[in-house]
Amino acid sequence: REVAQQINIIRQFKPRVIGVDSFFDCEGRLRDSVNCPALLDTLGNLLLADAIKEAGNVVLVSKLLQKTKTAFDEDAIGYDSLEFSDIEFRLYAKNGFANLLTDASYQEDVKQCRSFVPKYKVSDEEHHAFAVEMCMMFDSAKTKRFLARNKEEEIVNYRGNVEIQDIRLKTVRQLETATTRYPQMFYAIDVDQVLNGDFDPSLFKDRIVIMGFLGEYFGDQSWSDKYFTPLNKKVAGRANPDMFGVVVHANIAAMILNEDYVDELALWQQIAIAIIICFFTVSIFIVIDTRLPMWFDTLSVIIQVGQILAISILIVYAFASWSYVLELTLSLAASALVGPCYDIYKGFKNQITIWQYKRRLTKSESEVLKE
Repeated sequence: REVAQQINIIRQFKPRVIGVDSFFDCEGRLRDSVNCPALLDTLGNLLLADAIKEAGNVVLVSKLLQKTKTAFDEDAIGYDSLEFSDIEFRLYAKNGFANLLTDASYQEDVKQCRSFVPKYKVSDEEHHAFAVEMCMMFDSAKTKRFLARNKEEEIVNYRGNVEIQDIRLKTVRQLETATTRYPQMFYAIDVDQVLNGDFDPSLFKDRIVIMGFLGEYFGDQSWSDKYFTPLNKKVAGRANPDMFGVVVHANIAAMILNEDYVDELALWQQIAIAIIICFFTVSIFIVIDTRLPMWFDTLSVIIQVGQILAISILIVYAFASWSYVLELTLSLAASALVGPCYDIYKGFKNQITIWQYKRRLTKSESEVLKE
């Protein structure tokens, strides 16, 4: 009932989209009042369904379900179905799956989120991610351009975390100051503030408003529905997850609407760049070895160190300036190994030259015996 009341209050201030990052179903249990007590609140369910209908711009979350592995299909890892909120709630709402890519084995495990899947086909029907569906309702032209990239996986270009709008204290308090090193980019207000009208109405007009879990209270260090992101202050050791799932969805939506994507090199481009760098370096080594043999060892080491530093700086600069991921691991490996490999080549070459020279000055034992 309170969710319905919040939606009714928020829609009065003309937001473009209201996203609700929560399920309203029986969580896989039997649909009866014993197994699913929420069904007993018939009036509350009607109020929520009516609030969603009256708003007309609500996006609910769905969930991609993983195919069950069988003895005949041990490697099945795809999704073959979706979980939705009950029909009375989703009838007048759009739906987008809330699954985020992590390396976690189970829900309570440590979750790192760097990327997401924009769309997924289930039973020959294409479904969009939660943030993508909200953006489609907000600005379909920009969202279609994003989907036209046709990438199975998109890196999230994180912009920041959330701020708490506290009109009563006339201040803005940071929610994640202890874990996030980037600026706070999104505003958050509490349930009581919405129900009591204690907020700035301009926060809602023509915006995307996402309702979701930010802890039991603002500043709660709960790990529930919370992720490690590249914005975390601590990249190793003892660290707390820095971003709630609802804020991750907000970052994805902001990336799409600002058309500020993260691009990356294709595999063939990575290989081509590594080959070019390797060829260029070997060419320089040959010139130095031919013209300045006494300085070869010193100059070759300087060139290698300079290349590695230049590539490392370029990787950081490209991401900071152009949001471009230069995956140049192969190039770094080529720069590091080309020197030792060239020395090995020189050693074999010199050994073969010495053997051929000796061969011209001596005869083999069999030749001597024949004579």
